Formats: sequence, C-alpha cells, structure tokens
Amino acid sequence: MKVLNGKELAEFIKERQARQVRGLRQASGIAPKLAIVVTIDNHIIDVYIRLKKQYGADILIDVDVYRVSQAEVPDLLNKLSDDDTVHGVIVQLPLQDPSKTDEIVNMVSAKKDVDALGLAPDFDPATPMAIMWLLSGYNVDLRGKRVLLVGRGKLVGAPLERMLKASDVDVHVADRKTENLAQETLEADIIITATGSPAILYPDMIKNGAVVVDAGVASEDGKTVGDVASEVYDRDDLTITPVKGGVGPLTVCALFDNVIRAARRVADAQEA
Repeated sequence: MKVLNGKELAEFIKERQARQVRGLRQASGIAPKLAIVVTIDNHIIDVYIRLKKQYGADILIDVDVYRVSQAEVPDLLNKLSDDDTVHGVIVQLPLQDPSKTDEIVNMVSAKKDVDALGLAPDFDPATPMAIMWLLSGYNVDLRGKRVLLVGRGKLVGAPLERMLKASDVDVHVADRKTENLAQETLEADIIITATGSPAILYPDMIKNGAVVVDAGVASEDGKTVGDVASEVYDRDDLTITPVKGGVGPLTVCALFDNVIRAARRVADAQEA
C-alpha cells in the first residue's frame, strides 16, 4: 500500500507560508487575519476551528472566531467586509437554517471569500485545492485515467468537478441518485469520495491498483470518520489517504494560502 500522506506535504507548505507572513508583517506592516463565523455547536466544527486557530498561530496569522445566532450573521458579515484588518472571512457550515446557506455565503465580500462559497469568489475552494495538491505532490497522473467523484456537495464535489473538467480530466460523478455505486467505483482508476457518510466504500468496490482519496468527514460514536471502510486498509495494492492526515492538513494549508493571497493583494494595493 502506498500512503498519500498530506501531513508530510503540509509541513513544507507551512514553512513557506510562515516566511510569506513574516515578509508581509515586516515589509508592509500587514498582519493577515481570518474571521470565522459559527452559528451552531458541533463536535466536528469545533475540531476544525481548533486546527485553524493552531495553524494560524504557527504561521502568525490571527484567527478570530465569532459564535452568533444566524439572525446576527448579516450585520456581522457587513462589519467584517468593511474591516480593513480582516483579510479572510469564513461562514462555517452547516448553518442553523441550511436553507439560507446560499443567501448567507453570498454576503461575504468576494475579496475575502477564502472558502470560495459565493457565486463569484476570487479564490479556489480549499478542499478541492488540497486534493489537487495531494495528487500532484505524490505524482498521481490524471491523464488518461477515469476519475470518479463520489458526492457532489457544495464544499468539495461540485467545485472539484469543475476544476478537473477545466483540466480535461475524464471525470465522472456518483451521487444520491446513483443506483449502483459499486459498478461505478469498480470502473474508476482514481476514486475521490467526499460524502460525509461513514463506510460507504468497501474493499470489493475498488479495482486493483486504484488510487483512493477520502475527503469525507462524519461523526460516528463520538469519533471523526471518513467515507472509506476500515477493511479497505487491509489491501496492499492501493494508493490511499491514511485514516488521519490525508486531505485534512492540506485543506487547512489551502485555506490559509487564500488568506495570505488576500493580504498580499492589500499590500500590493498600498504599494501601487
């Protein structure tokens, strides 16, 4: 088995980002800042926020967390959009009322939409970026391969599908309407799954020598789990992300890359 260890790649990226942030602070007097807006109490969300706060502290990016009711979000987003000291804004999903998701995320200023959830963001979404970095970092060639995305969600599947198609990759998508998931997965050379449904991908559903990227996150019995069943890791012919430390660390890297890019644009505008 070959492991796609995102944690190792993330360390190299983190060092580069720390240098960039020091440069911004020293040369331009800009302290990059990320604001996270949260409307619900959720174990997985809390894990994400701790990771982001720690990562930000490690590379000298300030991370402010705002825990508010959904009714307070529009006014807060207006204030954050007008605050020149804030360079990136995230509305942490899911919301209290998920039916308002599109409306809310489109209130974030495009120049600060570092999660790229709005209609016209200035950035690429973090998790799809992370998946592309992971595949590239381990020299996984997508040319001539059949790539299957399992899940077409707003955060991962849908934007990743657009990115892959823009690169002329032979990409196929399975979602809730797919009647026979195993038939689709057995034909795929590369499977990227991001459904948030625990253990939907089993050993007999994957062809020999396939590449498997698990970007799914769910909570089961108080533990954070992915889409891939544990039995899959008994196979030694696969190239696969580990149970922990695959896409996740690079997703955090990609998010902060967008924050740094946003702060760099402010510095460039000041120097112009």
